[in-house]
Amino acid sequence: MANRLQQSNSPYLRQHADNPVDWQEWGDEAFAQARERDVPILLSVGYAACHWCHVMAHETFEDPDLAVQMNAGFVCVKVDREERPDIDSIYMAATVAMTGQGGWPMTCFLTPDGDPFYCGTYFPPRSRNGQPGFAELLDAVYGTWTTRRDEVEVAGSKITEHLRATAQTLPDGPQLDVQLLADATAAVLADEDRAHAGFGRAPKFPPSALLEGLLRSTEYTSDDTALDAATRTLDAMARGGIYDQLAGGFARYAVDEQWVVPHFEKMLYDNALLLRAYAHHARLAGDALSLRVTAETVAFLDDYLWTGRGYASSLDADTEGVEGLTYVWRPDELVEILGDDAGWAAELFAVTDAGTFEQGSSTLQLPRDPDDAARYESVRARLSAARAQRPQPDRDDKVVTGWNGFAITALAEAGATLDRPEWTDRAREIATGLLDVHLVDGDLHRSSLDGVVGTPLGALEDYAALTTALITLHSVTGEQRWRTAGLDILDRAIEVFADTEETGAWFDAYPGGLLLRPRDPVDGATPAGASLIAEALVASTAVADVDAQQRYADLADATLARAGIILAKAPRSAGHWLTVAQAYVAGPVQVAVAQAPDSDGDMAAQLRQRVPGGVLVIAGDQDSGPLLTDRGPVPTGGRLRDAAYVCRGRVCDLPVTTVDAARV
Repeated sequence: MANRLQQSNSPYLRQHADNPVDWQEWGDEAFAQARERDVPILLSVGYAACHWCHVMAHETFEDPDLAVQMNAGFVCVKVDREERPDIDSIYMAATVAMTGQGGWPMTCFLTPDGDPFYCGTYFPPRSRNGQPGFAELLDAVYGTWTTRRDEVEVAGSKITEHLRATAQTLPDGPQLDVQLLADATAAVLADEDRAHAGFGRAPKFPPSALLEGLLRSTEYTSDDTALDAATRTLDAMARGGIYDQLAGGFARYAVDEQWVVPHFEKMLYDNALLLRAYAHHARLAGDALSLRVTAETVAFLDDYLWTGRGYASSLDADTEGVEGLTYVWRPDELVEILGDDAGWAAELFAVTDAGTFEQGSSTLQLPRDPDDAARYESVRARLSAARAQRPQPDRDDKVVTGWNGFAITALAEAGATLDRPEWTDRAREIATGLLDVHLVDGDLHRSSLDGVVGTPLGALEDYAALTTALITLHSVTGEQRWRTAGLDILDRAIEVFADTEETGAWFDAYPGGLLLRPRDPVDGATPAGASLIAEALVASTAVADVDAQQRYADLADATLARAGIILAKAPRSAGHWLTVAQAYVAGPVQVAVAQAPDSDGDMAAQLRQRVPGGVLVIAGDQDSGPLLTDRGPVPTGGRLRDAAYVCRGRVCDLPVTTVDAARV
């Protein structure tokens, strides 16, 4: 018999709809029941693509005896961390405080007031290898609740006090200037794994925002050291098993130092952020590998994640309960499919008898470029066709606002700078879908499913990422609708998320309904909401009317002033702060291209290909936007010609009529 999750807007929650556990979604009703029954809340948090979430679901939540125990002693609540990042953030902080580590599935026991008093991650159904089993844990927690209630409530209140104390704004730090950025970049480079590329040790996650920051560092300083490090990491990931050598797209992380064995789930946010970095690298370095990966990543997004209304959230780590089943190969399988080409392909893709994964299977790598391009394409096509006949991983069709915002920005930038107008068209299509479905009465919602908007409101991440996406789309297309929508969303974000007591500080979630309003200024798998809103403010300053322009500029100044402490103390956790700060400290710079009546758009197109990351090129008729007010084309040789005005902050250079003369 299905529980209450079958009507959920979250595919992850629907995965648990047939559990014998009486799951409920997070809400007032669940907490009211806990108070009425005088039992704790059992909170389980995960996401659809999570391998260990599936393991615990099959081992534990499908066990009828454990379900009886859970239902009798607790009110059981399921949360999709992707749909409710605010809830996840609060209780993950509690889990880390109690255990020293976090992860998913996350399991927390709460008082009926929401105070966490015991937290952990994965638990096996019965005790195993020294780890307590879930059955024993349930007994212990319920026993403590019924016999030592005072201790439980004191422990829960102390944890909540700790969470509130740590959810504070950033302390004052060093001034944000060229030297601080140089020091932060140097500190990041000192952590590079020069043997295998990337930063730090295994497991290795794609450092997408950090790579973009390093690329901008080179552009704004003319020092190729950062570019060299970024190139090594981009190349290593593109040639490793973390990258799908047949269909494109990156897995969530590699379990080893050499990028060989991935954790096979594929997330939209990783691929959208990496798309931006690879496209930028392809343009900056003229790199053929990055150009190919850029095109293949777009193809992956379109072929595997496109829902018709936006991009889906993820592909599962497992296929039919087996991790990597769709993706790995044995030498005998290559022989069966490729015949005489099997040996050549095995060497090219590093498929060995011993295997690089489990049970003699290998992930596909591409340590070197093929010596026969036609043969390579033939092999890829045949392997792809064979793989298409295998069982495929499930897809989480939830369309998340912020992650699709990342995709819009990447597609619009890549389309404009790499001359792929169809990518810009896709960015338009996503933006239209988000504004039509996710924007309801002026408020952004976090996600939708099958065109139906979900109840949870958007996070700061959603507002900020979509604002930047729309301003980027406006700058690339010249279409005013994106500017208007972006500035409206930014104004609502300021109204909802800005800390009115401390200028430049931001909350990550709407007020009300939780133990506290979470805020985390540290960049993680996705950039922090605060660093994203800093980018949105800097971009919007370039296109806003005069009155709003000053307000956005002041907020950008105050927000970025708080970045100094992160860049100084933890630069590897400040990749997006570094990205935004590079452009901000350099000006910020914008270029207005006043176009002549017969303009072919070539000057603006060339400038977009040449300017550093973070520089907006706004092209159009004189007085068609704030940056073009009183700025027009220049008469030369008896006719009007396109003129570029390079502006740093509020000061603009004299107009120039050639791309080479525009000093950015």
